[in-house]
Amino acid sequence: MALLENRPFDDLAIGDSATLSRTLSPREIKLYAVMSGDINPAHLDPAYAEQTRFEGVVGHGMWLGALVSNLIGTRLPGPGTVYLSQDLHFLAPVKPGDTVEVRVEVAEKQANRRVVLRCECRNQTGLAVAEGSAVVIAPAEKMHREAPELPDIEFRDHAGYDRLIRAAKSYPTLPIALVHPCSAVVLEGALQAAAEDLMRPVLVGPAERIRKIADGAHLDISSLQIIDTAHSHASAERAAALARDGEVATLMKGSLHTDEFLRAVIAREAGLRTDRRMSHIYLVSSPDYPKPLMVTDCAINVAPDLATKVDICQNAIDFAHGLGIGEPKVAILAAVEKVNLHMQATLDAAALCKMADRRQIKGGVLDGPLAFDNAIDPEAARIKGLPDKVAGQPDILLVPDLEAGNILVKQMTFMSDDDAAGLVLGARVPLILTSRADSLRTRLASVALAVVACHMRPRKGDGDH
Repeated sequence: MALLENRPFDDLAIGDSATLSRTLSPREIKLYAVMSGDINPAHLDPAYAEQTRFEGVVGHGMWLGALVSNLIGTRLPGPGTVYLSQDLHFLAPVKPGDTVEVRVEVAEKQANRRVVLRCECRNQTGLAVAEGSAVVIAPAEKMHREAPELPDIEFRDHAGYDRLIRAAKSYPTLPIALVHPCSAVVLEGALQAAAEDLMRPVLVGPAERIRKIADGAHLDISSLQIIDTAHSHASAERAAALARDGEVATLMKGSLHTDEFLRAVIAREAGLRTDRRMSHIYLVSSPDYPKPLMVTDCAINVAPDLATKVDICQNAIDFAHGLGIGEPKVAILAAVEKVNLHMQATLDAAALCKMADRRQIKGGVLDGPLAFDNAIDPEAARIKGLPDKVAGQPDILLVPDLEAGNILVKQMTFMSDDDAAGLVLGARVPLILTSRADSLRTRLASVALAVVACHMRPRKGDGDH
């Protein structure tokens, strides 16, 4: 057990000091907001914060005050101290990823064990972000105490998905074909999405079987349109034709295999192919990251070559524009952050960055190769001496292959409690791929993603293969 030890009044001398260091994370910002109730959008809403004088999310000022209190209550003078007053002036913002060193120094000893402490907070560059003084009553006697153990705290934050769903609801409700929806889970999701005014479901599949499944699950689908087909192959082909003819805005996979679903879409006669390779993108909502994070490609292209990665990257950048991200930052992942002639992912990353320099990839800022830690964590990027144009703050993670991406996203969702809604890009309509393990909330978010994609301006130069 760690021990807490104080400094009684008689042991204190002018100039005695103590310090602590703490890095501000997005999680700490949200945790402070939960604790205090301070939900100022400057701390919690990246879109709003970008328009403020600080041009991004900043931490709560009193987070610094809490660190000063921490240092006084545990170190100098420590346990037994009575806090009387705090005078703190805020000089500069603290942003996610900033590391703050807090220092308190004995400035004056007064009667009745009163002590004036000089307080200052500096960030990792040495810039003073806050300074002031505190007045306390120092303890009279020496004390050693075991430090209390704090509980682990977990919370789930769906604010990102809430904003996405609200944005989708601002558009006119679109007809969306559910391809072979022969399970209660799929039908329940369709009904919920309809109730939320996210879509008008069109069920494409064997009508009698669909009705039996709905009856067995006590689901009322009487208000939903059903287009009868004989089997899953026919369902996929009929749904693709509906999308081609403009009768539905997009397609959502139901109870059929992904390969079978996509085969109908990429068939030449379906008329849904473009001059881009199709790719999958996950939009991840994480309480530990301050903004939406896209991960691609985790479901379509198994071992993409450089040409395929160009399309994957451009698809993701175009989609980020549709989400309102003007110049998305793309981190190209590999196992290391240096080009290694024996690691193809690093060579591809270097080539992609140079292609972006030559405007062969447009609309985003690319950097790579980047290992996951220095791609996603500002402190890890700083330690490695990486430029901060992308490292530590990406909007998009471009993974080296499907296996790496699939494992990464499943780790994020199953072990870190993040949410991940997915979409297939690169066809003439967005395609919704859902898993049987997806929650209802994730299914709704995937539909919302598709709605946003449907209302994006079409790319110039799209053409058939």
